[in-house]
Amino acid sequence: MYYVYMLRCEDNSIYTGITTDIERRFNEHISQDKNCAKYTLRHKAKKLEKVWKTADKKMASKLEYHIKKLSKAKKEELIRNNNLEQLLGEKVNINEYETFKDSMIFSTT
Repeated sequence: MYYVYMLRCEDNSIYTGITTDIERRFNEHISQDKNCAKYTLRHKAKKLEKVWKTADKKMASKLEYHIKKLSKAKKEELIRNNNLEQLLGEKVNINEYETFKDSMIFSTT
């Protein structure tokens, strides 16, 4: 299982990534240890905003790529409305992704 996630940073920026273990990866970003992303070393991670899961690494990478290409406004819209089909339906097969339950979202607050 692969997860594509959108992480909110303390400066309100959004980082998007993929992982096979969402809890471990979130903790790496929060702790800013040697395994965190360069981006979250400079922009302290605060909260996971959205997470999708898929069985295929190729599909996870494809979704990550297209989310990263969105404008900040479109990323905020995706977080707020979870409208993956509307924003990226022409670029990815949305049936390959399942929204991870919001109750599982991690936060430092």
